[in-house]
Amino acid sequence: MRWFCLLFSLLFYAPTLFADPVLEAVENFVRQELRDQPGRVSVTAGPLDSRLRLPACTSYQAYLPNPSTRLVGNASVGLRCLSPSRWSIFVPVKIAIETRYLAAATPLAAGQIVQAGDLAVLSGQLGNLPTSVLTDPAQAIGKTLKISLAAGQPLRSDVLTSPLLIQTGQTVLLVFRGAGFTATNEGRALNRAAEGQMVQVRTLSGTVVSGIAQANGTILVSPSP
Repeated sequence: MRWFCLLFSLLFYAPTLFADPVLEAVENFVRQELRDQPGRVSVTAGPLDSRLRLPACTSYQAYLPNPSTRLVGNASVGLRCLSPSRWSIFVPVKIAIETRYLAAATPLAAGQIVQAGDLAVLSGQLGNLPTSVLTDPAQAIGKTLKISLAAGQPLRSDVLTSPLLIQTGQTVLLVFRGAGFTATNEGRALNRAAEGQMVQVRTLSGTVVSGIAQANGTILVSPSP
């Protein structure tokens, strides 16, 4: 009777015993994927379908079914057994990330240049925040708001624009850089631009060239391939 009870217990709890390494493999994979994520990360894999009867496995490979999957909130992670059997399943995962993010400290108006005093640092669940929410004040200070924000509203990268460095008609310095050489020239900008944006410039000889606006106000022109 004792052996019968032991055998019954092992059979009854077999799904749980088999599930543990499966869930552990998935949780370890998710934690590795989120290793550079600021904030406190909590990962819980499962539960698995109780009807699953997975053959024993000694080598697992976890993967994202969709590489663009945002690992926060409820997600699904694929898991393959590589040895000794070959099988594949999808495991539900719940991911909670407590993070610090930027919000408007006071009501901010459209067109306003963001200063350090305009920002508040709050804590919240990343899954409840916009995907483009900012976490570093350096990402916002000195930039211009495209829209108005109420106090406490999260600050997003898509509502900010870099200040204009180049104005139409402005005299600018062109910097030509290539393999082993650097040359400069002057011209007049044909359009406005912020840092990193494309600028068309008419040189003193009348030639129109295109380059990228740099933080110091120069225009970097790369040679054509």
